[in-house]
Amino acid sequence: MDRYARWNALLEMLTDDGRVSVEEAAERLDVSQATIRRDFDQLAQQQMITRTRGGAVANGVSYDLPLRYKTAKHSAEKQRIGAAAAALVSPGTVVGLNGGTTSTEVARALAVRPDLNTNAEGAQLTVVTNALNIANELLVRSRMKIVVAGGVVRPKSFELVGPLGGALLREVTLDVALLGVDAIDPQLGAAAHHEGEAAMNNLMVARARRVVIIADSSKLGGHAFARICPVDRVETLVTDSGADPGVVEEFRAAGVNVICA
Repeated sequence: MDRYARWNALLEMLTDDGRVSVEEAAERLDVSQATIRRDFDQLAQQQMITRTRGGAVANGVSYDLPLRYKTAKHSAEKQRIGAAAAALVSPGTVVGLNGGTTSTEVARALAVRPDLNTNAEGAQLTVVTNALNIANELLVRSRMKIVVAGGVVRPKSFELVGPLGGALLREVTLDVALLGVDAIDPQLGAAAHHEGEAAMNNLMVARARRVVIIADSSKLGGHAFARICPVDRVETLVTDSGADPGVVEEFRAAGVNVICA
């Protein structure tokens, strides 16, 4: 297990348990206690955790971890969601795609579809994104037309936010917006932890004919700080098979088409 994988696992433990000892972490990850102490010290230096005598505690920021620490969480579910969401895209359309780990899986699924990568006139897919990592995924894997909204980079998510990107988004029309979110609730709608990301996503919603929310089951029924859009603006919700059937029915009762991948 490399360093980033260990750090991700340690942050997951702290998110779940609140407090983890060096001895417990070393046993669970099958590494030495000296390695765990170094990991805890380095995470504490980045203000990701609070160091304690003999261990560490969560310090309240784990809900918005940098993207590089989130990649292992619900990875299988996100891959299935990505494939199901990509299947909703038709050749020759204009797609809006924001940042996040689930959106990354959508981008990867889009990139390997040969019908979306042709150079034939009028058949090429256009992707509009405000996320640098999404643009990179598509640039190195496909021949799609990629449009990147400007703005200030958020290091945690690699997303561009602010008025510079908003100016571009106001000038385009999207056939479909595929949006990863931090939470979606049948009454409160879709939301993000960061208000700048929520504002950019809201602009994509405003410019899209169809809105598809992509969210693993842990996001359903959850709350986040800044609203992206009300639930009546969402055409389709793509989630995983672990979603609570009762919550799924609430979304369907609200008029949302739910796909459980």
